[in-house]
Amino acid sequence: MKERDISRYLNKRVKELGGEIRRVRWIGRNGAPDKLVLLEGRSFWVEEKRPDKDATAAQAREHKRMRDAGLEVRVIDTHYDVEAALSHADDDADLYAGLYDCEFD
Repeated sequence: MKERDISRYLNKRVKELGGEIRRVRWIGRNGAPDKLVLLEGRSFWVEEKRPDKDATAAQAREHKRMRDAGLEVRVIDTHYDVEAALSHADDDADLYAGLYDCEFD
């Protein structure tokens, strides 16, 4: 899977949920997030990456600056991460909590 696949999936899901998404170009700001998501009275920044690819050092520094200023910044590299961000999950593990709760005889 490539970064563009994550990007397309994020765009599709935000639109399905009635939200808006903006690709952002930063002037003089290396490492800033790729997109701004506007959804259900909430906004958050998204850095899209290839699966299993970490944010660069410059990106991590910029994300920390933004978080320290009270902004939400998500680094997304899987469809699961997209769903977690869109579901307001504070912890990605909470997204599918209970999904497989069942009893077997």
